[in-house]
Amino acid sequence: MSFSLLISMFIFALAASLSPGPVNLLSLSSSATHGLKTGLIFITGATLGFILLFVLIGFGLHYFIDALPWITQLLQWLGISFLLYLSYQLFKDSGELSNHASQNAPSFMTGAIMQWLNPKAWLASVSGISTYIPQSTVKEVAVFAWIYLPTCWLSLAVWVIMGGVLGQYIQSPSKVRLLNRTLALMLAGSCFMLVL
Repeated sequence: MSFSLLISMFIFALAASLSPGPVNLLSLSSSATHGLKTGLIFITGATLGFILLFVLIGFGLHYFIDALPWITQLLQWLGISFLLYLSYQLFKDSGELSNHASQNAPSFMTGAIMQWLNPKAWLASVSGISTYIPQSTVKEVAVFAWIYLPTCWLSLAVWVIMGGVLGQYIQSPSKVRLLNRTLALMLAGSCFMLVL
């Protein structure tokens, strides 16, 4: 693999991971309301969930998806339904920063599962693989996944840090509610953008 191809893969991974999306918004929200540790646990699950999805798509799932396009539509609608459910949960959150609220904090598994139901993750995987490594050899998929792994985690960490900084200024329940509702509406809006 050429150096220019590796750089192109990195730029694609960075743009796909850093750009706003459902996981990015939830990363910001989780660290703003539940602290950096919770945010970092969530993004670790999201990153590993994404890498598993990416590798499976790279090892042939994208051929299956091409042969049965209705699966893509089904996954998109399941993902959008899940994201709208998360939007609703975020919107109705009381904003109370208590021990009870920490039970509702997004977990490692929430992050991992969310990527499998995230249309942006599927799109990034399928388009990245078909554009940069259309033959999808084991070596190419492994190299691309190893580029994506730290890039994805560090990109999501930027959102977690922004949430942590923001969280220092929103200590009252009313401000937390306002942040959560704003992010919930943005998350729901991102779902509607996927449908259009």
